[in-house]
Amino acid sequence: MATTTTFYNSYKLNTLDGAIDLENDTIKVMLLTSSYTADIDADAFIDDVSANEISGTGYTAGGQVLAGKTTTQDNTDDEGVFDATDLNWSTSTITARYGVLYKDTGTPSTSPLICYIDFDGDKISSGGDFTIQWNSEGIINVN
Repeated sequence: MATTTTFYNSYKLNTLDGAIDLENDTIKVMLLTSSYTADIDADAFIDDVSANEISGTGYTAGGQVLAGKTTTQDNTDDEGVFDATDLNWSTSTITARYGVLYKDTGTPSTSPLICYIDFDGDKISSGGDFTIQWNSEGIINVN
C-alpha cells in the first residue's frame, strides 16, 4: 500500500545531528486524513500534523509502533536501508490518506517527524484489516 514517501526537512537535519536512531528509538506511524496539507519546511513535530489524525474503530490515537526494525548496508544496491514489520490494524473501520513516521518521545511537541507516505488516495477498511505493506526494498533507502 505504501506508495510515495516524502521526508520532512527537519528530519534531514536530525539525521545529520544524530538526533534520531531509527533502530533504537520508538518509531511510530500515525494515520492522517485527506485534509492534511503537507509542509515539509514547517512541519517538524507530531503536534504540527496531529489535527489531521484519523479516528475510528480499531485505531488508537498516536498510531502504531514499528516492530522488527532493522538498519542494514546493501552493498549490491549501494544503499543504507531501514525496514520494519508491515503494519496492520485488524478489524478496523478507518479511512486514511497518509501515514506519518515519527520518533515518539511521549510529548507531541518534541516528537520529531521523519516522513509521510501518500497512499495516492483514501484507503479504507470497514470492519477488516487496514495494512501498510512496506516496499520489499525497505521503508527508507539512502543511496
